[in-house]
Amino acid sequence: MTDMYTAQDPTTQYPRPPFPPQQLIERRIRVNGVAPGPIWTPLQPAFVPNEKIEHFGEQTPIGRAGQPVELAPAYVFLASQESSYVVGETIAVTGGMTLT
Repeated sequence: MTDMYTAQDPTTQYPRPPFPPQQLIERRIRVNGVAPGPIWTPLQPAFVPNEKIEHFGEQTPIGRAGQPVELAPAYVFLASQESSYVVGETIAVTGGMTLT
């Protein structure tokens, strides 16, 4: 039986996987994640009021929302052989916002 541990990372406030990565590495399972900041999607105008859409992402240091194409490489990297030594990490794609 695998020990459970905290469901939320206290340093990032993002959920952690239900098992510590070290317990799964023996089975060649690497546990990593991506923490996106504000990312623009075409569906947002249908669900978010126009006055909020106009300013979406302005709170980032970069001053704008990210595009899906800017987020995708993080997922591709984690799925690739180049990340074979990356375990238990969260890649922040946040436009410069800190994960707190």
